[in-house]
Amino acid sequence: MPLTLNPHNVILFQGDSITDAGRTRSRIGPNSLDGMGFGYARFITDFLLKENPDNFYQFYNRANSGDQIHNLAYRWEQDTLRLMPDVISILIGVNDTWNYVELGLGSDPETFQRIYREILTNTREILPKVQLVLCEPFLLLVGEVDQAWITDLKLRQDIVRGLAEEFQGVFVPFQAALNQSAREVPPSHLLEDGVHPTRKGHVVLYENWLTSVFRQD
Repeated sequence: MPLTLNPHNVILFQGDSITDAGRTRSRIGPNSLDGMGFGYARFITDFLLKENPDNFYQFYNRANSGDQIHNLAYRWEQDTLRLMPDVISILIGVNDTWNYVELGLGSDPETFQRIYREILTNTREILPKVQLVLCEPFLLLVGEVDQAWITDLKLRQDIVRGLAEEFQGVFVPFQAALNQSAREVPPSHLLEDGVHPTRKGHVVLYENWLTSVFRQD
């Protein structure tokens, strides 16, 4: 279902380096431009604050570079629940894939699903009215990314889609948006190493997030 924003809502972005996007840790208050990083979360924040200047939204970015699902679970209470957000946008999974495929470490898809579901269940119990936005993790065949990464991540993408349905959240199909854009420009112009977005890649994510979250059915 599409998202509904109300005045004074707290909107939180969570995840790994893609969402972190170089955010500063020294300015942690709401709507700090440096605190939102330089990526899609910052673009979304800028757009919604400009379009709704009288709604006093509070945006936070608490993503952490390198996070896997178990790292996110470990810091969830401190970095998410204590902010009492009305909306939580989560992008996680690609670090689980590369650690699992390349090193045999981290979570297999089944463990990824279990921990992710535990996070969402706990969140719904504590914040029953919170609106969830679950973003699809993504890859493109650039740099060290190979088909084994794609195959593993596909399982996690299906898990995220299923959890979005299970918890009545919004699913944001980042992979489909990037695939479409990669028909028009080289994949490396979107994800410089197959994982981390360029500015153009972040714009694709930003536009896809807004379209998915505020779609009209």
